[in-house]
Amino acid sequence: MAGEAREAAGGRTIITGATGFAGRHLLARLAGRTPLIGWARPGGTPPPDVPGVEWAFVDITDRQDVERAVREAAPQRIFHLAGAPNVASSFRNAVPHLQTNALGTHYLLDAVARWARDCRVLVVTSAQVYAASDAPLSEAAALKPQSPYGFTKLAQERVALAAAAEGLDVVVARPFNHIGPGQDAGFALPSFARQIALAETGAGPAVLRVGNLETHRDITDVRDVVDAYVALAERGRTAEIYNVCSGRARRIRDLLDALLEQSSMAITVEIDPERFRPVDVPVIEGDASKLRADLGWTPRVPIERTLADILDDWRARVRTER
Repeated sequence: MAGEAREAAGGRTIITGATGFAGRHLLARLAGRTPLIGWARPGGTPPPDVPGVEWAFVDITDRQDVERAVREAAPQRIFHLAGAPNVASSFRNAVPHLQTNALGTHYLLDAVARWARDCRVLVVTSAQVYAASDAPLSEAAALKPQSPYGFTKLAQERVALAAAAEGLDVVVARPFNHIGPGQDAGFALPSFARQIALAETGAGPAVLRVGNLETHRDITDVRDVVDAYVALAERGRTAEIYNVCSGRARRIRDLLDALLEQSSMAITVEIDPERFRPVDVPVIEGDASKLRADLGWTPRVPIERTLADILDDWRARVRTER
């Protein structure tokens, strides 16, 4: 029944966006526990080599493609992670974000309603839906996105909650910033780590170019985040929204300093105005008390380990590139 605890084993599980940053970590987390179907974009990044994972190439913005894939899979659970994730690019062109985040979610849930009505769906949105605030943001905080990306994620949430109101077993995860090994260099901390790794090998200058370092962000290790997703899929309450966050906002400059301390090189930091966003909220801090109370989840990976793993990951990638 909807809302009851669900065991990880048994039934088929779809992970949309399975080749993405969080998707790859979720694959690793669930591999061997349940029959897994990873959805990847046709012509996109080659799927990772994970034993026991069946791959399907599905265009989330194609209604017929999504319906076919859901009908063939007959899933018991879906982790819906597929989305256009980049806030900065949404200012240049919001259309792909709207198509993927909102319309793609509509197509997925419509297919579930037709072909897998008893399936539980975890829809992953974003803390970018919140209004700017100096106070920690609970799920009841005001909603006023500060970017086109945030508006598309809010639209995605509305689609998910409407489907829940129609009787589907839908839970919404609202993650704040999460980082870890394997993340694209289009995000701040992986970009810093890549530049440090390039400088250490002599493949790049000993100058690190950065954007706004004075913002404060609630940052969680991606491995803790996917643990929260699994817990929500198993025991989250239907039609509820849950923040996934550490509950602490950290200054980006301090995180950069911690990365630089792990390098033996003297690296100069230069502000690059081109790396600033049109709108950059000074502080984003979440309140995860609802997730803790309902599921007992708390982040376990210390930020020092996360930063070390990110830098080691980029050192390995740079060596491979060279």
